[in-house]
Amino acid sequence: MMKALVEDGLFSGYKVGANNQVSITHLQFVDDTLLIEERSWANIRSLKALLLLFEVTSGLKVNFHKSMLVGVNIHDSWLAKAAFVLNYKLGRAPFLYLGLPIGGDPRKLKFWQPLIDRIKSRLSGWKSGNLLLGGRLVLLKSVLSSLPAYFLSFFKAPACIISSIESIFNCFFFLGL
Repeated sequence: MMKALVEDGLFSGYKVGANNQVSITHLQFVDDTLLIEERSWANIRSLKALLLLFEVTSGLKVNFHKSMLVGVNIHDSWLAKAAFVLNYKLGRAPFLYLGLPIGGDPRKLKFWQPLIDRIKSRLSGWKSGNLLLGGRLVLLKSVLSSLPAYFLSFFKAPACIISSIESIFNCFFFLGL
């Protein structure tokens, strides 16, 4: 449906690359969709019609309670009106998509705070004082190491973040904290 909208000139995606060669309209993963568009009322109307048509043809419902509109370099008043028309919540960047922050700067420390918090919250639930070193090692390697690996497969972390993660892991492993 998105392809047809674009081909018919009813929806224009965000253009990137030298001479705006590539137009990105949407990214999908399982039941999540990230729609990317230029700011225009024509795009908003087309998107609203597309969502209604999707519901009618598929029998599925779009969960507007989970849907949000986020703008980059777009005035808040325009975004608020567009979100109202689409029945979306108004979101702010950075936001999480598939567990990753979108719209943040990975060179800044606050970008990495959700990862650090998630690691610490996982550790707080484990009673490491009752675990032998082997058990702690298995938990670190099988569970916790996957969290930073996922983030690091998309973003380059500052050295201080890597040190901080290593420090958290070392405290858990050696001290049982």
